[in-house]
Amino acid sequence: MKYSYLFLAISIFAFSIFTSSCSSEKNSNNVDGFDPMAYRGSDRVETLLSSMTLEDKIGEMTQITLEFMCQNDSEGKRIEPHTLDSSKVSKVINEFKVGSILNCAGHSYSPEHWQKLVGQIQQESIKSKGIPVLYGVDAIHGATYTYGAPLGPQQIALAATWDTSIVRSLSTETSKEVWGCGIPWNFSPVLDMGRDPRWPRFWETFGEDVKLVSDMGESMVKGYQEGPMPFAATLKHFLGYSTPWSGKDRTPAYIPERQLREIFLPPFQKSVDAGALSVMINSGEINGIPTHANKFILTDLLRSEMGFEGVAVTDWEDIKYLFSRHKVAENYKDAIKLAIDAGVDMSMVPLDLKFPILLKELVEEGEISEDRIDLSVRRILTMKEKLGLLDSEGGIMPDLLTEDERNIAEELTLIAAKECITLLKNENDVLPLSNDQILVTGPTANSQNALNGGWSGTWQGTNPAFNNPGRLTPYEALSSNLEQVEFIELASMDFSSAEIKHVVSNIKSSNPETVILFLGEMPYTEVVGNIDDLTLQENQIELVKAVKSTGVKTVGVFIEGRPRSFDNIEHLLDGVVMAYLPGEFGGIAISEVLTGKFNPCGRLPFTWPKHPSSHVTYDRKYTENVHSDFSMNAFDTQYEFGFGLNYSPVQTNSLKLIDGKEYHLGDRISVEVELENIGDRTSTEVVMLYSQDIVASITPSVDKLKAYKRVSLEPGEIQNVTLNFSSNDLGFIDKNLNYIVEPGLFNLRVKDQNSIMSIVNSF
Repeated sequence: MKYSYLFLAISIFAFSIFTSSCSSEKNSNNVDGFDPMAYRGSDRVETLLSSMTLEDKIGEMTQITLEFMCQNDSEGKRIEPHTLDSSKVSKVINEFKVGSILNCAGHSYSPEHWQKLVGQIQQESIKSKGIPVLYGVDAIHGATYTYGAPLGPQQIALAATWDTSIVRSLSTETSKEVWGCGIPWNFSPVLDMGRDPRWPRFWETFGEDVKLVSDMGESMVKGYQEGPMPFAATLKHFLGYSTPWSGKDRTPAYIPERQLREIFLPPFQKSVDAGALSVMINSGEINGIPTHANKFILTDLLRSEMGFEGVAVTDWEDIKYLFSRHKVAENYKDAIKLAIDAGVDMSMVPLDLKFPILLKELVEEGEISEDRIDLSVRRILTMKEKLGLLDSEGGIMPDLLTEDERNIAEELTLIAAKECITLLKNENDVLPLSNDQILVTGPTANSQNALNGGWSGTWQGTNPAFNNPGRLTPYEALSSNLEQVEFIELASMDFSSAEIKHVVSNIKSSNPETVILFLGEMPYTEVVGNIDDLTLQENQIELVKAVKSTGVKTVGVFIEGRPRSFDNIEHLLDGVVMAYLPGEFGGIAISEVLTGKFNPCGRLPFTWPKHPSSHVTYDRKYTENVHSDFSMNAFDTQYEFGFGLNYSPVQTNSLKLIDGKEYHLGDRISVEVELENIGDRTSTEVVMLYSQDIVASITPSVDKLKAYKRVSLEPGEIQNVTLNFSSNDLGFIDKNLNYIVEPGLFNLRVKDQNSIMSIVNSF
């Protein structure tokens, strides 16, 4: 038993009662934990603020969507190509002084059209207010909504690369493309923890592990914000959005504060420390309190404790939802007061102008102080200043990307698509494919939309008219790489038993060497992707059974953003490949992996559940191992977190601590791992170091990832790899909500190699 604690120099606020977090005193001199007279912007910001009317200030806190300002025909439909309605623009900018616009009006534009639209808005804003608007867009896997811009892997696929450098590089390229459209603000990255694969935005996350999500998020923020031009990242969705009780989007979550701090908070903290300029607020509710009305989350935690100084923007219409959905306010006006008191800076309205009217009334009635308004406007103006929007040239459109710049982005996108693909099963070396005849079928085999996922040419990503031309589907790419490829089209996800019989008939008549079944899901996001359980679609299960009944070698390739349960047919598949949502170059990437031109190196960033209701994460507690027969083997996965195969296996021969086995608080711990490539190809291995706290005052996790490294080995090569971490990383949140490292024994593990170390008491 451990008797003493080593406390890290981290001050953690005591538990706050959520139900008291939504109230504030009128006209308080202490706003969001800061004295408003002491919390100042630059001289330029303060001078500008002092010259603004109340209407000007409230306008800066208001965000309207582009479609609100577009011309409509006589039937109310938007005119194509989208064109601004000058009277609507005048009302938004001149009358209501709106300071922010977001997104497209439904689909992609050319960079030239983007510049035309954004340029017209900026000209009007500068003419009217002297301040450009802050334009934001959801460019979450490349420059979404921009014709010609390469769409890369979605976040869950990027996490499978375990390569933070390529994440940073891709983010920089995205910032260049989006900036070239005249847009300096991106609603990315998603730092929600992917702990429940039922959640329809699971694919927008970096997976289930705290460290991996934190590292990937930091790299993406730095890629966006430390590139060649000023650009702003947005951390989504603060906080605890991704674990609703039902698994369905925007439904209640119940998260103890200790878990909130240990699992959900660290990724945001790391990106706040990296300088992220904005956060977007969780659309749901935690423990009965909608996040948009939760002062503990938005002020006490985000501001006072975490030190975030940027802009907190709502998600779509979420202040209004406080009364229309959550029922914590009697009307819209009361909802606005709750949200502003809680710590909201900017409201994504986004389709009417009631917000600025009602907020002005609240200030005039003394319900919200103008000091409180000033605080949010300072943050918004400071962000605009950092983005160069307060400079004299703030409304001038930048140069469009050159062909060479676009080519660099495309090359990086293809590399990332190849790196993410994960080989999960390869019985009897069914892969890579030979040049023998193969048959390709399945609902995702010939779909560019399936590769891209949501937030692509359109919000849901389902309209092929807005895909970039010339990109190859998996079937098309395989056809270009292999001589004998037969294809049977399954027209939709709802293919029938008759179509399955047709596939079987063709297999029997053509007698292919191997059948490649492309399975998975078509694009979705948010509530559209809600499901009742994780089971793979029934007709896909029947397709696998029918194909395998012919006796042919069968490979399943999953193109999907979350793991669907398929235990009842897994044994029928000779090979299993997880392609995730690899983006528009995913067809080429899949083809190169299947044919052996690229040795797969992706590793799962989540635990693949075997059963549709047993989605337990790898960092589970020991009691989750208790089986019905009282043994400790109940944790039964399809594939474990971090799992993935190569065509040329790399084995781990040994693990040793370099500097002894006893450490103090703050010590650097170095571990040396010997790897050996026992195959005949160059392989990339991801070395993952896990720790286990042998005994702790809070029940410890079975495993916790502490360090990882991508390593390339030539055939037959033996390489010693060093992994480093700090003894400070071995802590947890205790019962008093303090982060502590307890003295005692820890097991360190890389695959089946283990070493015991100890932390000794030191003050």
